[in-house]
Amino acid sequence: MIELSIIIVNYNVKEFLLNLLESIKKAVLNIPAEIIVVDNASDDGSVETVKEKFPDVNFIINNKNIGFGAANNLALSKAKGKYFLLINPDTIVKEDTFHKMIDFFEKNHDAGIAGCKVLNPDGTLQLACRRSFPGPWTSFTKVMGLSRVFPKSRLFGRYNLTYLDENQTYEVDAVSGAFMMMRKEVYEKIGGFDTQFFMYGEDLDFCYRAQSAAYKVYYVHTTEIIHYKGESTKRSRIDETKIFYDAMHMFVRKHLSSSFLVESILQTAIIFRKFLSFLNINKLPIVSMILDFVLFTISIYVSEKIYKPGHWGGFPHYVIPWIYFLPSFFQIIVSGLSGSYNKNSLSVLRNMLSLFYGLIILSALTFFFKQFAFSRAVILIIYGIVFLIFPLWRIIFKVIFKTGLISDSRKARTLIVGIGENARQLAQKLKSNVSRLYQIIGFISLTRKEIDTGTDNLKILGSLENIKKIILEEKIDIVIFSSRRLTFHQMFAVVSECQGLTVEFLVAGKELDYLVGKSSVLMLDDIPLLKVEYNISFFLHRFIKSVFDFVVSLFILLLIYPFIYLFSLITKRHSGLTNFILGMPSVISRRKSLVGPRDNSWYDGLYVGRQGLTGLWFTESVDKSDTEELKKLDIFYAKNYNIWLDFEILGRTISKMFFGRRD
Repeated sequence: MIELSIIIVNYNVKEFLLNLLESIKKAVLNIPAEIIVVDNASDDGSVETVKEKFPDVNFIINNKNIGFGAANNLALSKAKGKYFLLINPDTIVKEDTFHKMIDFFEKNHDAGIAGCKVLNPDGTLQLACRRSFPGPWTSFTKVMGLSRVFPKSRLFGRYNLTYLDENQTYEVDAVSGAFMMMRKEVYEKIGGFDTQFFMYGEDLDFCYRAQSAAYKVYYVHTTEIIHYKGESTKRSRIDETKIFYDAMHMFVRKHLSSSFLVESILQTAIIFRKFLSFLNINKLPIVSMILDFVLFTISIYVSEKIYKPGHWGGFPHYVIPWIYFLPSFFQIIVSGLSGSYNKNSLSVLRNMLSLFYGLIILSALTFFFKQFAFSRAVILIIYGIVFLIFPLWRIIFKVIFKTGLISDSRKARTLIVGIGENARQLAQKLKSNVSRLYQIIGFISLTRKEIDTGTDNLKILGSLENIKKIILEEKIDIVIFSSRRLTFHQMFAVVSECQGLTVEFLVAGKELDYLVGKSSVLMLDDIPLLKVEYNISFFLHRFIKSVFDFVVSLFILLLIYPFIYLFSLITKRHSGLTNFILGMPSVISRRKSLVGPRDNSWYDGLYVGRQGLTGLWFTESVDKSDTEELKKLDIFYAKNYNIWLDFEILGRTISKMFFGRRD
C-alpha cells in the first residue's frame, strides 16, 4: 500500500527539479511512496532528462501550460497514497521531512492539511508558508505597510502571522502550495483545486474550503524545506504580479464579499498593493523620469535668467508657470518613446539621442505655434544645459553608486563545501567559467581531520562546525554545496546558522554541470571560444571605446605626462602609476587601449580587444603565470564589455595603485 503520493508540477525548471528529486530519493527511505510529475509543456528537456535519471517517476505530460491548480488536479485524480503532498519543483527537502510530517498527521487526527517551515535560500523564513485569509483589516494592514512596521503586533501582523513564533506548531488559516500535505480524505470530500485560479490563490481557496468542511490546517515547525521562489515564472511570459492580484480579487469575490462595503475595502486594498508592486518593479525608470523632469524644469528657469539681450524680458506672465513644466513633460514623453527608461539600466547614449530628438521636435513646433515662439536661443541654452547634466547624473549613478549597471566584473569570493575529486573538479569548472567570475578561497570539510590539507593550491579551511566564522573572516560571497556525502540535513543547518549574512548559497548538480540558487541556474560547461561576436566586437562599442581612449589619453598626455616623464628620468623609479601614465603615447597611436587584455588581442580567432594598460588581469587577485585564468578574464571582459566596465576597472586600478586595494 502506498503511504505517500508526492505531486510536482513542473514548468521549465529542469535543474531545480533534478535537485528536488535527488533530495526526495533520500527522504522517502522506508516510506512506500510514489512520485507524480505533471509537466506543463516544458521545452527545456525536463521530461527526457528526468525519465533518464529517475525512471521510477510517473509522468503526466500536458501539451500546454494549464496552470498550477488544473495540473495538480490531474495528479490528485490518479494518486493512490494515504497522504498527498503537493510540492514545488524549485524546493529541496530534508531527509526527515516526510517522516516528521507523516508522524504529525498520525498524532493529530483533526489535521486535514499541514505545511512545514519553508526557508528562503538565505535561511530566513518564507513568510507565505503560514497565512491568514485576506479579510478587510488583514488586507488593510498589509497594504499600508503596518504589518511590516509592527511585525510582532497581534493587531497588525495577522497577514503572515509574524507575531507568532516560527519555532512552534499551531493552527493557521492557510499554508503555501509550495509545500501542502493533506489526507486523501480531504481531497475526496472537497474535490481538487478551483481551476479559475490559474496560478496563485488556489492554495488559499483550497484551505478555506477544507476548513469549511471541518478540517483543520496546521503549520508544523519540526522540519523545513528550502524554496527558490518564483523560478517557473522567470522562465515564462507570465505577468506574475497581475496574476497574483487577479487571484486575490477572485478569492475576495468568491468567499468574502458578504457586503458591498467589505468587498470595496478589499478590492481597494488589492488595487493599491498592485500599484505599489508596479512602483517597486519600475523604480529605476520612475526615479529617472522624475529626476529628468526636475532637472529640465530647473534648466528652463536658469536659461530664462541667463539669456539677457536688450529686447528679452523673460517669459510672459500668462504662460507662467506652465512654460516651466510643459516642455519638461514633452521631453519625458520623447525620452520614453525613445527607450531611455529601462528597468535594469541607465542608458546614457540612448538618453542623449532622445534629447537630440526633443531639441529637433521642440524647435520645429515653434514654427507652427508662433504664440509660443518666445526665444529659440533659450531653447538652445536649455538643451545645452541638459545635454550636460542628464548624462552627468547617470554617469555618477553608474560609476559611484553602481546603479543601472547590468554586468558585475568583480570576482565572487567562493567557498566550496566538500573535499576530494568531486570538489576539485567543481573548482576547476568554476575557474574556467566565463559567465561569472569566481575566486575560490578554499574548501570546507565535513569533519575536522582534513583541515589545513588541500590540493591545487587550495586549502581546506575548516569544517561545518566553524563555517560561519570562516564566511565572516574571509568575506565570502558564495557558498557552494558539492559533496555527495553531505546530507540535506547538514546543508539546512548551515543555511539556518548563517541566516542574515549577505552570502549566496548554491547547490551543485550531481554531474557538476550546473548550480542552482536564488537568482538563477548557472551552467558550468560554457565553451568560451565559440566563433561568436562578443560585445567588444560590435562597431558602436569599439567606436565609443576608441573615442574614450583618445580623449582621456590626450588629456593626460598634455597635462600630466610631461611631469611624470621628467620625474621618472630624475628618480629612475617606475611605479605602477608611472608606467600607466607613460603608456599614453601607445594609446594615442592605437597600439594599446586604456583597458583591455594583458597580452593578446585574439584567442583562437576570437577578438578580445586591444592590449590594455590595465584590465581585470590587474585589478583581480590572479597568478600572472596562470595563463588559463588570464585567458578567462580577457574573454569575460570581451563578452561583457561596455564603457561603464572600463570606468569601473579604471577606478579600481587607481584605488589599487594608490591604496593597494581593488575596491
